[in-house]
Amino acid sequence: MSKKFLSDIEIAQQARMEVINNVCDKFGVPSQYVENYGKYKAKIDFKYLQNELKNEEDSKLILVTAINPTPAGEGKTTTTIGLGDALSKLGKKAAIALREPSLGPVFGVKGGAAGGGYAQVIPMEDINLHFTGDFHAIGAANNLLAAMLDNHIHQGNKLNIDTRKIVWRRAVDMNDRQLRNVIDGLGGKANGVPREDGFDITVASEVMAIFCLSNDILDLKDRLSKIVVAYNRDGEPVTAGQLNAHGAMAALLKEAIKPNIVQTLEGTPAFIHGGPFANIAHGCNSVIATKMASKIADYTITEAGFGADLGAEKFIDIKCRMTGLKPDAVVIVATVKALKYNGGVSKSDLGEENINALDKGLPNLLKHVENITQVFKLPAVVAINKFPTDTDAELNLIKSKCEELGVNVSISEVWAKGGEGGIDLANEILKLTENKSNMEYAYDLKLSIKDKIKSIANKLYGADDVEFTSKANKEIANFEKLGFDKLPICMAKNQYSLTDDAKVLGRPTGFNITIRDLTISAGAGFIVALTGDVMKMPGLPKVPAAEKIDVDVDGKITGLF
Repeated sequence: MSKKFLSDIEIAQQARMEVINNVCDKFGVPSQYVENYGKYKAKIDFKYLQNELKNEEDSKLILVTAINPTPAGEGKTTTTIGLGDALSKLGKKAAIALREPSLGPVFGVKGGAAGGGYAQVIPMEDINLHFTGDFHAIGAANNLLAAMLDNHIHQGNKLNIDTRKIVWRRAVDMNDRQLRNVIDGLGGKANGVPREDGFDITVASEVMAIFCLSNDILDLKDRLSKIVVAYNRDGEPVTAGQLNAHGAMAALLKEAIKPNIVQTLEGTPAFIHGGPFANIAHGCNSVIATKMASKIADYTITEAGFGADLGAEKFIDIKCRMTGLKPDAVVIVATVKALKYNGGVSKSDLGEENINALDKGLPNLLKHVENITQVFKLPAVVAINKFPTDTDAELNLIKSKCEELGVNVSISEVWAKGGEGGIDLANEILKLTENKSNMEYAYDLKLSIKDKIKSIANKLYGADDVEFTSKANKEIANFEKLGFDKLPICMAKNQYSLTDDAKVLGRPTGFNITIRDLTISAGAGFIVALTGDVMKMPGLPKVPAAEKIDVDVDGKITGLF
């Protein structure tokens, strides 16, 4: 009789959770800063960071990144959580900082972001669904600005806004392709001014990026005021501050900006706060949560979305540059199956040993290793999420190729064994963090917009050159004229490939990257460079995950994962 494996949600529902106040007590968080959302989740007032933690020494900061994601899965969040538990098992004071899941992927195809197996954050149902309402607040702030913009035009348009040059869109936290492009304001003069409009998913909103990069409520309000919503008939930017919208937007976010704290299955504290997409925005949890975790722990483990070409690059070139944070070590997550997929093996055959395919797919991992160790000059370890089908020959090949680059490989079994399965990885991290980090950025902010983009494409993707469409060239000239040219770059690129074509796997050579358009996120403080067919509103797949999710008479959720 075959052994029945529990699903992620079954494992989470059987866990014995500790009251969240006890988790906070262990890390010395004063009760006056803990705001409970039930028994097992809470918010920590950001004033705790300002008032009592500002002079505390920062912990060692470990960044978890990965290869380009594949349908085979890599387990970056699972590894992050398992590493935190493993460090705790070794007697280290560890804390985790993660992004909040978006409802779009939860009900779509990707799933949630609470880890898996025996390396999860709990209560996983709450975390993957509404949690503490942060995303609803962010969506409301986004849509308040949209409403005030259109109302301003309806009420006489004092700012002389060109209705053909409105760049602010509405937001909803759901995969809904029907809303990508809409016409609104129909029904006559009393119902607004008819115009083309559209929706972005909430995690693609600039409000989300601002939320995650702000240091406190005043910084948040200042950044919100700088959002460019449209251009007037003279070609000058119109901002949220000019519409007097930023104060009310910040008021909607005053509770949301406080970091959420939960726990892992093994009781390690986890801050889960904010969640910008990494193929559109900068893909990192909030600055406040990362800094708070770093002040209460000796080791902080955080992750950046997708591969080292996207999330890790933006973590370093945007988040670290703006905040002074600096990783002490980096974990690069991969699986044997994902590497064989990069080598051309179909998903149905990934469980069979295939050394040739693995050898073909390995360059993708090696490129990400080079990005971390040679471009950013950071110490790294490769974590291989082990599957029962992985063979010694396959694992030894990965080890030998990584060792040629001076990077060790650790076999991680945190999905099956929790913290115990990550002890080897934790010990490797302890060794790597003994020395001071000498991190470098991928480009200098003084470079031109085009040269910064070329630096990312050449160094991180391996592209020969970058091509710019006429529309992109026009926007670059406009941004230079408006004084935005010294901002960092946020590349909007598909996550599956090092190129701008999602179907090109492995480590391709001899290709160019095409920049089709650029947008300004003046409040977040970066320029978004759009490549390929990356869009800000995903759609649901043919069979959405939502079809399998249900709830019974007792409120017990099934089918989440």
